[in-house]
Amino acid sequence: MTTTQQKAALPSRADVPREQTWDIEALFATPAAWDAEAQALPAAIDALAAHAGKLGSSPEALAAYLREADEVELRLVRLLSYASMGASVDGRDAVAAARRDQASTIAARFGSVTAFADPELLALDEGTVRGWLTRPDLEDDRIRLERLWRDRAHVRSAEVEELLGAVQAPFASERSIHPALANMDLRFGTAGGEKITQGNVDRLTASPDREVRREAWENYADAHLAVKHSQAAMYATNVRQNVFLARARHYPDAITATLAPNRIPVGVVTTLLDTYRAHTPTWHRYWNVRRRWLNLPELREYDVKAALVPPREVSYAQAVEWIAAGMAPLGEDYVRDLRAGLTTERWVDYAENDGKRQGAYSNGGGRVKPYIFMTWNGTVASYSTLAHEIGHSMHSLLSQREHPYAVPRYTLFHAEVASNFNQAMVRQSLLKQAREAGDTDFEVALIEEALANFHRYFFIMPTLAAFELESYRRIEAGGTLSAPDLIDLTADLLKQGYGEGVTMDRERSGILWAQFSTHLYANFYAYQYATGISAAHQLLEQFAQDPEAARERYLAFLKSGGSLDPIDALKEAGVDMLSPEPVEATFRVLAGYVDRLEELLAQRGN
Repeated sequence: MTTTQQKAALPSRADVPREQTWDIEALFATPAAWDAEAQALPAAIDALAAHAGKLGSSPEALAAYLREADEVELRLVRLLSYASMGASVDGRDAVAAARRDQASTIAARFGSVTAFADPELLALDEGTVRGWLTRPDLEDDRIRLERLWRDRAHVRSAEVEELLGAVQAPFASERSIHPALANMDLRFGTAGGEKITQGNVDRLTASPDREVRREAWENYADAHLAVKHSQAAMYATNVRQNVFLARARHYPDAITATLAPNRIPVGVVTTLLDTYRAHTPTWHRYWNVRRRWLNLPELREYDVKAALVPPREVSYAQAVEWIAAGMAPLGEDYVRDLRAGLTTERWVDYAENDGKRQGAYSNGGGRVKPYIFMTWNGTVASYSTLAHEIGHSMHSLLSQREHPYAVPRYTLFHAEVASNFNQAMVRQSLLKQAREAGDTDFEVALIEEALANFHRYFFIMPTLAAFELESYRRIEAGGTLSAPDLIDLTADLLKQGYGEGVTMDRERSGILWAQFSTHLYANFYAYQYATGISAAHQLLEQFAQDPEAARERYLAFLKSGGSLDPIDALKEAGVDMLSPEPVEATFRVLAGYVDRLEELLAQRGN
């Protein structure tokens, strides 16, 4: 059997080594234990209704409701985590899919039953409730109550809130159907004789064999194009649903409805996109350098991930050592916890198996342990993904240790700072090692990893953010979103970043939006990757000036969790996201990588 044929025969989930899987049993020891909890939890949710009309009767009554509701919600989070994790590792497991749907239905029930609480709390005398917050059993609730009062204008009556809670399950259908279609039903064909899957498509599109990466890129796009009308209808429906919810809560538009609760001005997004557009010539310069390095007459989109130097095999164990060494400036305690999570504590599911969905993520794990989902491909890119996701997991670990469940969890805006910071800090350490050793190929491989990371977070994600903003504007203006509309919009936005440096295939390029269903259905999520990488690089700059002070500020940011709004938390850490400077600074880092590639290219005589 050839190597290609061996790779094509992916193991089933049941056949992967235990050490390459996460410790999902820490959530529920067996599927039967999950089933028992799924049967018991609805009754506990329904019991919360007994508190309706009593929240203002005494501070004890308010504390009793909040503690009971928190306990039930935490049980629900664990139920949801187990269900979603099971569906992620094998998208063809019908039992796991049913478990995920059952958990989603229970979550909608929780939202409906507890819908009375916010309107009832807002009807109470604010001064009286503020007086109660000095009590030990309520002092941890101050932050969420302050935010509730702040958002008073957008909380509706108990009857309307109950209805809005009840529609969450049916409104979640598109965001579950679209990934199910992509992960379970689409067939992507082969590339170089190897079956294309969600788990290996990134590796195949980075193949040194141009024909393999062309096949992989085109076949992957074509599979999505074959169902473009269905995918467009699902996405348009999701947009309309979110526009409806924004209007129901009296927000001027959907983006404000998403950003305002976390006190993120819409200007943060528009400033990011304006700054990105102003710096697209940096990307145009990179495409030219890449074309010359690969010695190609023209650069096609299936060439943007091609290795500039021979790929370096990286084992999972080696990546753990790199990450642990790179994060040493954050202290022994941080590294000890990180190393345990990546090894003996089994936070990570990194096996490649048939049916495993695309991408990577970190799950807070319901305060049991943080979990990381990814597929290990044995490349520098895999190490980078692991560094990114362990940043999320350490953020969860440190913030959960610092605060009880009553204190809000950090937002997605906070989250993408921590993940990108880890990548940037480890990369800086490895680049230093490569240069000191005179290992030019390794230096190029690391720069290439950096540029691949920037391509995803500082090119693709701003493009998707602009796509999302325009899609919502069209629906809010009474327009439509057909498949040709979405494909043309995406292709036009990509053209801004490619310039004349990349020869496009507009139809296949334009279906890119459909390949990011987990991002677009998260509702104004994509932009946060770009703001996250920007804040991360500004934070890293501080370590060069005063490492000890920078370490304390950054760890304080991680430990703050959601106790501070994200803009305020970053400001305390020394980053002003209301200005374009973090984005400008990060483009300077990007330009520096391109400069170094040009220097090395000149040394090679190209």
